[in-house]
Amino acid sequence: MDQLAAMRAFVRVVEAGTFSQAASSLRMPKPTVTKLIQSLETHISTKLLNRTTRRVTVTPDGAAYYERVIRLLGELDELDGSMALSQANAKGRLRVDVGTALAVLVIIPALPDFYARYPDIQIDLGVTDRPVDLIGENVDCVIRGGDLTDQSLIARRIAEMTFVTCAAPSYLQRYGAPRHPTDLDHGHYAVNFFHPRSGRMLPLDFTSNGERIETTGRHMIAVNDSMAYVTAATSGLGIVQAPIFMLKKHIEAGRLTQVLTDWTSEPANIYVVYPPNRHLSNKLRVFVDWIADLFANNELMQTKA
Repeated sequence: MDQLAAMRAFVRVVEAGTFSQAASSLRMPKPTVTKLIQSLETHISTKLLNRTTRRVTVTPDGAAYYERVIRLLGELDELDGSMALSQANAKGRLRVDVGTALAVLVIIPALPDFYARYPDIQIDLGVTDRPVDLIGENVDCVIRGGDLTDQSLIARRIAEMTFVTCAAPSYLQRYGAPRHPTDLDHGHYAVNFFHPRSGRMLPLDFTSNGERIETTGRHMIAVNDSMAYVTAATSGLGIVQAPIFMLKKHIEAGRLTQVLTDWTSEPANIYVVYPPNRHLSNKLRVFVDWIADLFANNELMQTKA
């Protein structure tokens, strides 16, 4: 049962005095209105209306229910109107921080659509792979992948990143294709990514048939920028493991080839994260809704390479 539709139908029957007139004003078949009222009465275990062949009267419980429902529906209509108005009036400066690859490949190319909807919002986009202190740096929200560490912040999951492992044809011609993740420690090279703040090398992750292997492997080059990481791979400097959205176009163009395809990597979530004191900002709310829709529909975020 659609309880909200049933409540609206009940109100119209009470105000119209007949099921026929209520159905006409709601642009519903009369049997649909009758079924909604019956379902509502069953749901709340209360008889709301007395029905005769000529007229409909309200029971005492129905009259009390009507008074409560009419206030509730009025508040809902007011809420809907205020939300629509707030979106139309969303304006001001928004400070957003995002990783390099997400900014360059996904967000910036889509911003003309955002500005077509919200021309009065100005975005100051910080593009960096380093961790950001939202409070200390006065940032409205960040978009990041991976585990959340600060539970005091508000986070909305907007996508899941699927990882693939790749190498350039030039690399494969020189070193051959690895057959097992441990080959990265002997006879092969990985392009390593080190944490922008701690300098720690982030391992490549592999799982197959219940076996899990993490390795940083040998490397000729290590970087701390996501776009530099991909460029090192397409230049033949080693094997990389990255989210599909970063590598998809290079795979389709033949600049990268997937390797170790019998092994998978743990996916990671992408979140938009913001301080709890800013979650009611109109400009932030419309941006978060837009970014969630963007990630849900962007072709680069699809899992198939």
